[in-house]
Amino acid sequence: MNFRHKFIFSALLATLVLGGTSSCDDSYLDKNPLNAISGETFWKTQADVDMALVGVYRRLQSVVFGHRRSILDSYSDNSYDRHNQIGFQNPSIGIINASNVPTSLYNEPYAGIAAANYFLENVGSVAAVPQATKDVYIAEARFLRALFYFELVQYFGDVILYKTAPKTAEEAKVAKTPKAEVIAFIVEDLDNAISKLPATAYAGHAVKASAQMLKARVRLYQQDWTDAVALTSAIMADNKFSIYQGGYSNLFLQTTQQGNPEIIFSTKYLAPNNPQGNEGMLVEIGWYGGNQPYKNLVDDYETISGKPITDPTSGYDPANPYVNRDPRLKMTVLVPGDPYINPDGSTFVTTDPVLTGFTQKKYMDASKLPWDRSKTPVTDMNVIHMRYAEVLLAYAEAKNELSGPDATIYDALDKIRTRASVGLPKVDQTSYATKDALREFIRHERRIELAMEGHRYFDLKRWNIAAAKFAAVKNPAGVSLVFGEKNNVLPYPQGEIDKNTLLIQNPGY
Repeated sequence: MNFRHKFIFSALLATLVLGGTSSCDDSYLDKNPLNAISGETFWKTQADVDMALVGVYRRLQSVVFGHRRSILDSYSDNSYDRHNQIGFQNPSIGIINASNVPTSLYNEPYAGIAAANYFLENVGSVAAVPQATKDVYIAEARFLRALFYFELVQYFGDVILYKTAPKTAEEAKVAKTPKAEVIAFIVEDLDNAISKLPATAYAGHAVKASAQMLKARVRLYQQDWTDAVALTSAIMADNKFSIYQGGYSNLFLQTTQQGNPEIIFSTKYLAPNNPQGNEGMLVEIGWYGGNQPYKNLVDDYETISGKPITDPTSGYDPANPYVNRDPRLKMTVLVPGDPYINPDGSTFVTTDPVLTGFTQKKYMDASKLPWDRSKTPVTDMNVIHMRYAEVLLAYAEAKNELSGPDATIYDALDKIRTRASVGLPKVDQTSYATKDALREFIRHERRIELAMEGHRYFDLKRWNIAAAKFAAVKNPAGVSLVFGEKNNVLPYPQGEIDKNTLLIQNPGY
């Protein structure tokens, strides 16, 4: 299946294919999770429903929800999109318009929405599935639909809201819906999911905590600190998840992801039948060196003393800049002097020169060296979207904004910092005793803990500090980064404006 979607209307009209339409072109089939199945014979058995639900989940195995999720950090002050794999090189220096906005940011969420809507419209008719089982499946599809819509809202603000799948191309041509209404719809989906999903550990399907954490993200976006605290507190109190003590870097390797107590939701892969493929992370990020961290990020890692490198008492040695640093640095970034070694003893080198001085190490499975796309595709690390560390960080942020520093906030942060394999000192409560000081520290800790996981761009936007943070960094050509979005939103791709005259471009573009 090709997940590089070119035409959004094809995705939205997947229902026609699934209903048995035979006169459809290849672009329609690209968007169809079950394109070989006739609607006349489908939707009869439990197996049919299971397969259809898998089709919705497979929408996550795309570019921005799948193997290139890390490269979202290159639309921020964290890293550089070395080979323009998503298309962030120009947008990151302020050259952004309807013709160069990455279309995958728009198309892929809508493809997921189309699949979810089709599932929701048909699952109720399958008499062979007990209602209690249907309720859980419906909750999963609604969670996924909410995930896709929230992604769109964060990129584009007001977006087209399809509560059901349009039956024709003409029906799909509608005006955008105000962001507040879309968020209300997202919350409605998530409330259903929270009430119906099992309160269990994560094993591949969305669970209650997945929906709670997504709703907490929505509340952080809205600055609804009270509800964000309540939602994250509920996950913490439920005791189904915890900080993984088996090594920070191992969170991002397939061999230790199954049953991992920290992972709350992810895009799943499994070799040999369902890996990321020849163009997966090990090739694009490892062999190509496609996501290259900036020194600005590297310098933000503390020393092992728990102090920033700008503190003269931190123990930082400019002559040995990567010694005695926060251990997460070398588990996230491949730094000079710490190369990958191939099985034959040679040093692994990327296909092209490293322009920032650093490459991404998180998600890179060195046991599979040398990485080579001509080999059997074995890249099957699950791409993590939510984990317990994010729950603790979201709780700390919301609780501090709501009522200022307290012991529960420090405790949440300490659980992250003192995990086995990291072992940093607990938060210095004297240095971070005020709301303002603690806010900056929480933001720092969030950047470090979640680096290369696709969060930074969204965080900078919701904190309204993207322009300042971009301006502090230069790309490898020496050009300063510029946050060029108008009104904090991206433009709709020009192709979508051309197809739908009712879709009015975002202001400023």
